[in-house]
Amino acid sequence: MKKNLWPEFVKAVKTDVAPALGCTEPISLALACAIATRELGRKPERIDARVSPNLLKNGMGVTVPGTGMTGLPIAAAVGALGGNPDGRLEVLKGLTPEIVAAGKKMLDDKKVSVGTADVPNILYSDARIVEGADWARVVIADGHTNVILIEKNGKEIFRASASNEQNHGYSLQGALLRDVYDFATEAPLEMIDFILEAGDINDALSREGMKNTYGLHIGQTLQRQINAGLMSKDLMTDILVRSSAASDARMGGATLPAMSNSGSGNQGIAATMPVVVVAEHIGADRETLARALILSHLAAIYIHNKLPPLSALCAVTTATMGSAAGVAWLLKGGYETGAMAICNMIGDVSGIVCDGASNSCAMKVSTSAMSCYKSVLLALEKSRVSGNEGIVCDCVDQSISNLCALACGSMMHTDKQIIDLMLAKTP
Repeated sequence: MKKNLWPEFVKAVKTDVAPALGCTEPISLALACAIATRELGRKPERIDARVSPNLLKNGMGVTVPGTGMTGLPIAAAVGALGGNPDGRLEVLKGLTPEIVAAGKKMLDDKKVSVGTADVPNILYSDARIVEGADWARVVIADGHTNVILIEKNGKEIFRASASNEQNHGYSLQGALLRDVYDFATEAPLEMIDFILEAGDINDALSREGMKNTYGLHIGQTLQRQINAGLMSKDLMTDILVRSSAASDARMGGATLPAMSNSGSGNQGIAATMPVVVVAEHIGADRETLARALILSHLAAIYIHNKLPPLSALCAVTTATMGSAAGVAWLLKGGYETGAMAICNMIGDVSGIVCDGASNSCAMKVSTSAMSCYKSVLLALEKSRVSGNEGIVCDCVDQSISNLCALACGSMMHTDKQIIDLMLAKTP
């Protein structure tokens, strides 16, 4: 048992599992604008922003909370006019109707421009705000809240070192999935019980998605079909409905935060809700839920650390693989069962592409949640996709590496084509 990794595991979860209000790509731009406004010292009359193609992809079609509008320009405007520069992924938490109205007026007056930046960074936001002869510029790169440059009127105020730009603040070097499992199941409860907040926050978002209509309202729709007798009410459908509802609300502009994972609210939902629903079903106590959630979230981080920050691979699928480990443990499956379930998921949903953040993300959450539970049920019967099939290997860690190699290799070309297709639709 590698107990020397445990402090790094705690750092990883505390770093990569955080509340986020709204889709994190437009939120990243809103944060850059909010910090630039603070640096300028007054509200801007114009905003000029540039973002990486991947950030543009994930900001084009998603609703910005509290605004009723989609896209990066409104996120930039309200971030500059009323965002909390210290709010990180909750930068837009304090929006008022007056701020939203002022932001919409900036758009109507064509005072906000957002274009693409020719940079190597996959995740990049560059906000330049102007008022009169004065201007301020903030650049965020390689992490949704990672500020690497602040300038005012041509003077450099802050520049991060190159090492800091890529530093997560923790290291998972040498870790294997088995080490994640041992930590989750053996660490003292007081070391991990902070993760229970993820269950509370994402369950509240799910209930909001069932209460009010957001986006594609998949959770509500499936619940109506259950009531009509077209679907059965069972544990699988409960996982499907409640996971989908949380994503419905999150992508549809609800003003409640999601507990994110690896910079994504949907990944946080995917790593949380299947575990929460199964824990409720078996009557799990507080400690059991905490261990299942820390296993799920840390396994999701372990996998995502092998991926680019944004790619053509839908990372909701990999986050739900974390849930598969957590659910398998809840159902008394142990490490091998969880590893088998993850291999089953790699054989099932590894081809789902990310075509930008939008309401349809809830479809991918629902598909991944169903695959998660199906894969666990097979694993409980010791049935798994074998190492002779496709990209799956006998070793779960190698199977994960193979999946992530696709995202880092050939799927980078897929990503470019997806972005080209999306941009061709814009006027």
